[in-house]
Amino acid sequence: MSFASLGLPTSILDAVTAKGYTTPSPIQMEAIPAVLAGRDVMAAAQTGTGKTAGFTLPILARLSEGKLARPNQARALVLTPTRELAAQVGESVATYGKNLPLRSTVVFGGVKINPQMMALRKGVDVLVATPGRLLDLYQQRAVRFDDLEVLVLDEADRMLDMGFIHDIKKILALLPAKRQTLMFSATFSSEIRALAKGLVHDPVSVSVTPPNAAAPTVEQWISPVDKNQKSALLAKLIVENKWQQVLVFSKTKHGANRLTKFLEARGIRAAAIHGNKSQGARTKALADFKRGATRILVATDIAARGLDIDQLPQVVNFDLPNVPEDYVHRIGRTGRAGSTGQAVSLVSADELKQLQDIERVTSKVLERRVIPGFEPVHALPVSKVNPHPGRSHSPKKPKKPKVGHRDGVRSGDNARGHRPPTKS
Repeated sequence: MSFASLGLPTSILDAVTAKGYTTPSPIQMEAIPAVLAGRDVMAAAQTGTGKTAGFTLPILARLSEGKLARPNQARALVLTPTRELAAQVGESVATYGKNLPLRSTVVFGGVKINPQMMALRKGVDVLVATPGRLLDLYQQRAVRFDDLEVLVLDEADRMLDMGFIHDIKKILALLPAKRQTLMFSATFSSEIRALAKGLVHDPVSVSVTPPNAAAPTVEQWISPVDKNQKSALLAKLIVENKWQQVLVFSKTKHGANRLTKFLEARGIRAAAIHGNKSQGARTKALADFKRGATRILVATDIAARGLDIDQLPQVVNFDLPNVPEDYVHRIGRTGRAGSTGQAVSLVSADELKQLQDIERVTSKVLERRVIPGFEPVHALPVSKVNPHPGRSHSPKKPKKPKVGHRDGVRSGDNARGHRPPTKS
């Protein structure tokens, strides 16, 4: 199947071809016709499946057939949880809409609001926003939604995890009832389905990956190691394997900073990216990483859903996440679009519970590889998830993620458009 067979106009097909794409991904094949037909959509898809183009292409096609946006109005609204993801979606809209007379802009916190207000003054056909900054702009009368035709909730599960539910409900109350609504999420928890009630009407359900499954192109293994030896082990793996581009996940922003300094002191070019970094610093760190000037990008979970890096070869979990589903989101940054990748986790004995939760949720026992010279003093017990091949073993029910789980030590706060969490 080709993009031309999906019903997209020539102006958009030319932009897709110029980008080098010829065949739509599975989610694009299912979602694009549904969106073009005006249907509401609930799509379950991991990062790296082409979901962004899955909604930007048909939205641009639909908007190109109507009247351009009036001053301070938005015709399509895409809500995202982080600045990085907002920028990525905005770039996709600009790329695929370059042959169209449509206007678009991206708004998020952490930067000056006045330029964003100026961009909205003429009206935009596509507005990509984080919830907190969008509400700020609405309160300052910089944007209105009388003409809104399409709403997209991108990474809906992450927005709920980061505490955006109250902001989202406030925004929904401002939107016209008659609209097309698209929900994209890596997982559809009970909380997401509760939000969807009354939000989507007779939706087309799209699912292109089994729940909580990593891409089959990702080689996953863990290295048991004592906590105080993790930094040295990571440096050894980087040098001996000649890794040139590695995304490393740290549980806290302070841990990310410490690890970056450790690697830099050993001549390994590294940079940290997390919620305490200014937007300029985050943008520069990502740009240097993409072009190869920086070998190692150390990130907190805030970056897991927003980094658009083609063919990333290695992801390292320096710390295991507290929520097992986040493991899948993290390693989803490698093995994308059919490319192979490697996901390595450095696991200390005190992380056994997190490891067992991950193995239960993914139904996969991760291979252990002890690195010579880094044998742990505190051994990592054998997993209880079917440790004996061939023997029947029923895994325990996965524990429900904590409501309001955030990025490490609240470093997700700055990604919320600088709005404090609302107590319920």
